[in-house]
Amino acid sequence: MKKKQAHSRAQEEKPKLLSNFRLHRHGNSHAWMRSFCVRETKTTIAYTVLFFVFLFAVYWHWETIGYASRPLWDTPPKPFEYIAHYYAVNVSMAKLCSLHGWTVRHHPRRVFDAVIFNNEVDVLELRWRELTSVVNTFVIVESNTTFTGQNKPLWFAENMQRFRFVQSQITYSLFAGRALERGESPFVLESAQRVHMDKVLRDAGIAQGDLLIMADVDEIPSIHTIDLLRWCDGIPDVIHLQLNTYLYSFEFFMDRDTWRPSVHIFKPGKTEYDHGRQTDLILADAGWHCSFCFRHIEEIVFKMLAYSHVDRVKSQAFLDPHRVQTVVCEGRDLFDMLPEVYSFKELVLKSGAIPRSFSGVNLPSFLLNNSDRFKFLLPGHCVRDVLLLNKNHLEGF
Repeated sequence: MKKKQAHSRAQEEKPKLLSNFRLHRHGNSHAWMRSFCVRETKTTIAYTVLFFVFLFAVYWHWETIGYASRPLWDTPPKPFEYIAHYYAVNVSMAKLCSLHGWTVRHHPRRVFDAVIFNNEVDVLELRWRELTSVVNTFVIVESNTTFTGQNKPLWFAENMQRFRFVQSQITYSLFAGRALERGESPFVLESAQRVHMDKVLRDAGIAQGDLLIMADVDEIPSIHTIDLLRWCDGIPDVIHLQLNTYLYSFEFFMDRDTWRPSVHIFKPGKTEYDHGRQTDLILADAGWHCSFCFRHIEEIVFKMLAYSHVDRVKSQAFLDPHRVQTVVCEGRDLFDMLPEVYSFKELVLKSGAIPRSFSGVNLPSFLLNNSDRFKFLLPGHCVRDVLLLNKNHLEGF
């Protein structure tokens, strides 16, 4: 009897036990599912954040990635045909022309030196002092706005007294600038000023057969280069000039890769003021390119914000005067950019700070004769002066 009762109770308890087991099992299942969902959500959020961080990094460093990978996707331009350049003191012009395969003229060509001016007052004086005896007319175009469309002082007009030594040789033209339209490239205004230069050259009286120098202010042909080209017959109608390239001063020699400056035998209706490649011919060792060679930190900052590559200024920190001063003295790139090269070997060789040069040989003679005035351009003098700019000069930047 007792066995039957125990069996009966066991049978009654069994469904309850099964029910409790199912509830326990289902409870654990729900808890596990909740934990799994939380983990999955956290993982998804983490991957999403990483994805957007990756996109931001690519956007921020896109230019660096492009320059670093250039050897993989770009091909170098066609090589130039170099023309050997001969010069030494006490060698006659007839002999120099002969060495180049040319003949000496009975009288030199007229020479026009044409520049678009921003704020390079010191370098412009250095250039014109170098060329004053071989140039007939200095043509200068200045705008009241930068290529980026910001208002700017008329730096040349304000410093006209510095150029009294060539006052009778100057043709000056003011280009009426404007603000850029939304999304408009700074190269639009730069191109407009180059077109304006063509008109100014005509007004200055340039004629068939005259020699025209097309180069940025900081691209300085040597006096003996222009003297050679104005005195020799048989020179190419268009020839580029290879310049030694320096950064910040003549203390930091970069390379000999500057090729954009050019000299033209002027042809009305055909010769147009341009800064691109116009021939395959280039005359070796023809002068100096001194990039960002300013006396004052503020002038460097102004140039960074004023020229067509303003997109290289990635943040306000790039413009910090202490940073700029440090970069100048270390010979590093102002924009933290990699060099524009077409092989990984060149990329490795040209990356990083530029080694200091202690040579002051074969520099513009006026620079050495006036070293006290232009000390900031010589080796060992990288610390820049502080310029007390009128605040209006930097308004809008």
